[in-house]
Amino acid sequence: MAAAGWPGNVSPLSSSPLKIAYLYTTFPKSTETFMQREILALQAAGVDLRIYSMFGGGGDFNGIAVTRFSMWRLLELIWVIPWVALTRWDVFGIIWKGLFTRRAPGWMNFWENMLGAGFAGLFRHEFARLQPDLVHAAWGGAPATAAWMLYRFNGHRYSAAAHAYDIYEHGGDWWLNEKLAEAQFVHTSTAMGGAALVARGLPPEKIKVIHRGLAQLPGCHELRSERVPVRILCIARLVEKKGLPDQLRIYAALQQAGLAFEARIVGEGPYRPRLTALIAELRLTARVTLCGHGSPGQVAEHLAWADVLFHTGIVAASGDRDGLPNVIPEAMAAGVVVVTSPVAATTEAVRDGVTGLVAS
Repeated sequence: MAAAGWPGNVSPLSSSPLKIAYLYTTFPKSTETFMQREILALQAAGVDLRIYSMFGGGGDFNGIAVTRFSMWRLLELIWVIPWVALTRWDVFGIIWKGLFTRRAPGWMNFWENMLGAGFAGLFRHEFARLQPDLVHAAWGGAPATAAWMLYRFNGHRYSAAAHAYDIYEHGGDWWLNEKLAEAQFVHTSTAMGGAALVARGLPPEKIKVIHRGLAQLPGCHELRSERVPVRILCIARLVEKKGLPDQLRIYAALQQAGLAFEARIVGEGPYRPRLTALIAELRLTARVTLCGHGSPGQVAEHLAWADVLFHTGIVAASGDRDGLPNVIPEAMAAGVVVVTSPVAATTEAVRDGVTGLVAS
């Protein structure tokens, strides 16, 4: 997140370091390198950062201690909830009203919001002592709920991020509109996401569209003189919205057409058994390799190997979809030709015939 994106008097350029409490669902997470780059950029700008991870994560990140929220502490809510209900109905009443006036879009989102509310109830005194200049929620689910409730408890100014999952999965987060309405600003990483938030009624001037970037550009590898077989790479979580069964059927068509190619799919997820079976069914075992999760260093090695990066994103049945997957600009920076579907915000980076190919 670039310093230029901070609005008004919420600026890291003041005489004393800006103190920001950063709230994550899980941090650090190996598949969310863009989140790590945000922290590194803010750290380089001299911001005093406190990092909280609500579900897993923890430890140390680049010299910053990551406070991990212990699930055991939720037992404290047995007596905290009645006390808050009696003494701070102005806060508790918000949750109570939300519980009984609308259905959560799904159980996962329900528990994400309950986790965020529980975190705020248990950490309200710590944040009152800390007195951060800003509380920032890295996601629109549990972190944004926590930031919003802490604002209600203590008056801390807060901001929030809303990305594709927060906006689209089952119609969007349960309390997204209310949480974002009182934020100082809202960070999203694509123009598509910004337009969706405006359509929800959020004032355009509150939305900060900051595209994800790289800390430094990698070396651009040279094209192989003999690109036979063609080396095709896909880096994606093995989930519905990545359109991987369709991708395998495309590989089957290429094989039937006689094209010599090798394909690697780097990533893990619940679709792995289904994809393994489909690879065997389509007789692609000799052509397509499921490589599993790759570290950043391994991803760089895969990009150095590849001629083409193939992205086949779709809109999932739940409504979830990609924004602009990090791997697309990473591949472009590495000199790998990108072929993508037109779904979601991929075309904010890939211009057909100019910076890559868009295949319908």
